[in-house]
Amino acid sequence: MNSKLISIVVPMYFEEKVVEECYRRLTAVAIENSLNYELIFVNDGSTDKTLELLEEISKKDMHVKVISFSRNFGHQIAVTAGIDKAKGDAAVIIDADLQDPPELIPEMIRLWQQGYDVVYGKRKKREGERFFKLATAKLFYRLFDKLCNIKIPLDTGDFRLIDRKVIEALKKMPEHNRFLRGMSSWIGFKQIPLEYERKERFAGETKYPFKKMLKFALDGIFSFSSKPLKFVEYLGSAIIFFALAMLVYYFISFTSSIEDAVSLRWSLILTVITFIGGIQLLSIGIIGEYVSRIYDESKGRPLYIIDKELNMDKELEKPLYSFNRKIHLDKTISGRLYLISRELNKDKEYGVK
Repeated sequence: MNSKLISIVVPMYFEEKVVEECYRRLTAVAIENSLNYELIFVNDGSTDKTLELLEEISKKDMHVKVISFSRNFGHQIAVTAGIDKAKGDAAVIIDADLQDPPELIPEMIRLWQQGYDVVYGKRKKREGERFFKLATAKLFYRLFDKLCNIKIPLDTGDFRLIDRKVIEALKKMPEHNRFLRGMSSWIGFKQIPLEYERKERFAGETKYPFKKMLKFALDGIFSFSSKPLKFVEYLGSAIIFFALAMLVYYFISFTSSIEDAVSLRWSLILTVITFIGGIQLLSIGIIGEYVSRIYDESKGRPLYIIDKELNMDKELEKPLYSFNRKIHLDKTISGRLYLISRELNKDKEYGVK
């Protein structure tokens, strides 16, 4: 299908239940479409058997490259590491849970070959997700669209194909609080959606509980908009006018009836102090979000620290698969996934050992 190298980046965090199936489906798609490819799995500090399984697979298949962090640095950083190490003419970003179907990758490549630099997945349906998550995700994208100067297509995620020039542009953006789908839109170039139905997780649990989702949303907004600061400014002006109005109201009450003025005095004072105090704390919190991000950048620390790399420096002997290769899976060996036989001319064999 394509002689150019395609890098497939897969971040993993406690994904021992999906490692083998993820590898099997990605490999099947690559072979069936005769892709010249590399699979870059990024272990984001998992302490289960994720790394162990990846190590075993990488010993059998030279297409599989593994990056293992020294600790958990987060999903967006894991994707960034994979992009940094990608050698392909294009890279595909896909999560390990298989909610985004690997079978769409050939269609993404076809659109890329037509001249598009970014092909992003657009969810027209999301199966197996709770109403709260769907509602908050919908709210976030609409709010982001109102607050930010860049336009992020609604109902999209990180599942996308990006051209080499987009990869190089992302590598020039070293910010720590990363929002890759926003960064991809900010870069520009020629982009096109690919609609699909998002499936349920193959196995395991979501790695984005509400707390992480909230932080991710704030990273997106504060990284691409200064309107929250403008909100603080407008809110401060509104409070000044409110205080003046209350002063006038209190003066009128005092002149009309001293008894009424005394009874209102304490309630008004407590109400105004509480209101203004809450607004001040909110304003400080918003400003603090920006200051904390400035602080993160000022420290100059690396985005991630790599503990181990597997097959990263190994080159494939030949670029294309034969069309008649067949893969058989042997699941009797401790449940591990191995490639044990194939039909391939000897002069075309490479990569799988």
